[in-house]
Amino acid sequence: MRSVLRLELEEAKVMVEAAKRASREAGAFETICVVDDGGYVIALERMDGARRTGPELAIAKAFTASSHKRSTHLFNEPGGPATPTGEAFGIHAMFPGKFAIFVGGFPIVVNGEVIGGIGVSGGSGEQDKAVGVAALRALQEYLGDGYEVLVKADIKK
Repeated sequence: MRSVLRLELEEAKVMVEAAKRASREAGAFETICVVDDGGYVIALERMDGARRTGPELAIAKAFTASSHKRSTHLFNEPGGPATPTGEAFGIHAMFPGKFAIFVGGFPIVVNGEVIGGIGVSGGSGEQDKAVGVAALRALQEYLGDGYEVLVKADIKK
């Protein structure tokens, strides 16, 4: 038997607040979603002025990143698994409305384990990446030196 880390509301709130600060700095109006390792929503917030489609997109991005243990944009980059010649071409059709293969979803990896995901929707691809990384960085700062959070845009576990 092994012990597992669980992402809880307090950590999710820290990430959402950091994401909102980064969104404002970037001049974007974002929706931010944090899910647990099963892809279930812990926290969801749509900033004033953000697109109405943002919640569904952010949830799908977070679900995809958590359940498939990789940043969502990696699916669709040249040579990625969801491209027409990739081994997972069409995977998004298997999970209609739940699987996102574009920028804005990042797995939350702590001490080498995927414990959840964060989805960011509403800015440009670069803005979404910057906001997601800011949220991961905030989680590392909150947890402190006893934990190692993977803080980068391109995550593949």
